[in-house]
Amino acid sequence: MRHPIRVLLPALASLAALGTLTGCLGTEAEPDLGARPAQSPTATSTAGTAVATEVAAGSVGAAGSACELPVSFGLAADWKPQAVRATDDEAFAVLGKQGPATMVCEIDAKPAGAIGYLRVWSAGTGPARTALEGFVKAEQNTSKVSYRETKAGALPAVEVTYTVANELMEESKEERAFAVTAPKGTVIVHLGGLDTQEHRAMLPAYELARTSVQGR
Repeated sequence: MRHPIRVLLPALASLAALGTLTGCLGTEAEPDLGARPAQSPTATSTAGTAVATEVAAGSVGAAGSACELPVSFGLAADWKPQAVRATDDEAFAVLGKQGPATMVCEIDAKPAGAIGYLRVWSAGTGPARTALEGFVKAEQNTSKVSYRETKAGALPAVEVTYTVANELMEESKEERAFAVTAPKGTVIVHLGGLDTQEHRAMLPAYELARTSVQGR
């Protein structure tokens, strides 16, 4: 089922609504939309496109970090992680589950000047591609879905790029995710964004996450 937060509410209101899930939006200042995270000169390739990679300013996933995950990876400057706890309430049932995956961590880009999140989803212990395909199939209004084999750090991974039609805003936007299976489980790391422009501005942080993955 497609998340209503992406369809039924104006984009900024939807971000605020999702903040009720984690309780982290109430004290944050409005983002400076003109700001963008500084990029390093290092370039990697994602879905066939050269993308500059951020310099790590922190990490998430290890024991004692904001989100303890089956993998760890680097964070771009000012991206703020917060654990998402599974509950039985209706909001989590709608926003916190997609196909075979359950959201376990949100990494907010607003302090870095962008509108969007890296979201980490736990997908059990099955193959990465099976989990990622189930994740995308659970999203409505998708098109241009393309999978490719890649690496997450040194680990084999699968990446998907696709577009999602936003009926309210009468436009489509790009999204992407990668899935990787580590000894402690399979995770999906997803990058959305307010629109395609915001999505592309955040790609260096996504690439930093993908290329710095370490299994735990």
